[in-house]
Amino acid sequence: MKKIMMTWALAFAATAVMAQDKEEKEGPSFKENLFTGGSVSLTFFNNTFLIGANPVFGYSVADWVDAGIVVNYTYTSYRDYNFILNDKLRQKVYGGGGFVKLYPVRFLFLQAQYEYNFIRQKYIQGGTGYTERAKGEAPSFLVGGGYTSGREGRGGEPFYYLAVLFDVNRNILSPYTDEYNNIIPIIRAGLQIPLFQGSEPRRRR
Repeated sequence: MKKIMMTWALAFAATAVMAQDKEEKEGPSFKENLFTGGSVSLTFFNNTFLIGANPVFGYSVADWVDAGIVVNYTYTSYRDYNFILNDKLRQKVYGGGGFVKLYPVRFLFLQAQYEYNFIRQKYIQGGTGYTERAKGEAPSFLVGGGYTSGREGRGGEPFYYLAVLFDVNRNILSPYTDEYNNIIPIIRAGLQIPLFQGSEPRRRR
């Protein structure tokens, strides 16, 4: 896991350095391309409830590419209505990773995101109240896309976005699959905030 996270960090740093050299020739400074923000997650699916938060820090590599790192925390509740005992499972997940977003047009984007999450579970047996705790960890590879309120290019104004992602890795311990290992759609609504906007207006595509 540490090797994977280090690889992401080195790749991000290398991209930022190359982009900085390019920007020095073409216009915006390195810091004008930095952004922060994040999203919240909310999912209802097959007796599953999921809520989470995902702060991000990133760099606009080009007018149509963003890359960065993300911190993840989610809480999930499962309830099995198929049996009389009505068993429940409570799950807390925390971790992080890296992402890339591509913007073919100002208001649409495609996203790929790697996450490595640590999992804490509490199983509650219906009827008896018996509880059992477990720990685990799992990698996830999220892909999907979404809509934005209008990305103006590097260092533009803040904008909102709505994304739908799917964990195509389907690890058996993934927080984004149900008890039958079916993929749970992840809906994330968020805000991206450039940190150091320049005084000059950005060109629109």
